[in-house]
Amino acid sequence: MHITVLQGKIHRATVTKSRLDYEGSITIDKDLLDQVGLVEYQQVQVYNITSGHRFETYTIVGEPGSGVIQVNGAAAHLAKEGDLVIIAAYMQIPMEDGPNHQPRNVYVDKANRPTHNKPELLPV
Repeated sequence: MHITVLQGKIHRATVTKSRLDYEGSITIDKDLLDQVGLVEYQQVQVYNITSGHRFETYTIVGEPGSGVIQVNGAAAHLAKEGDLVIIAAYMQIPMEDGPNHQPRNVYVDKANRPTHNKPELLPV
């Protein structure tokens, strides 16, 4: 039996642009894709922290080091420039591998530069 687990995510990225007239997808800085282990045309889910909207799309590789997070096509109605988003991908693994699985997560600053790879503990 297999289970679906988080492969990795880019946490609290800032949308740098939204283009309604562009082919649907999300353009992501290549360096961020590489750090999370995502590839071009991979399916991702986007959770808009600012508005609460959620949608599914696929990745397009953006310029390395640019910090680009550009929402394209119809999804541009669901994420605007300046919105905070979580971009997540999932994968299937054997159930017995579940307890040892560790997703590749990247946490970014307001310019979409990586700051760390482990979640910060929130005060209780």
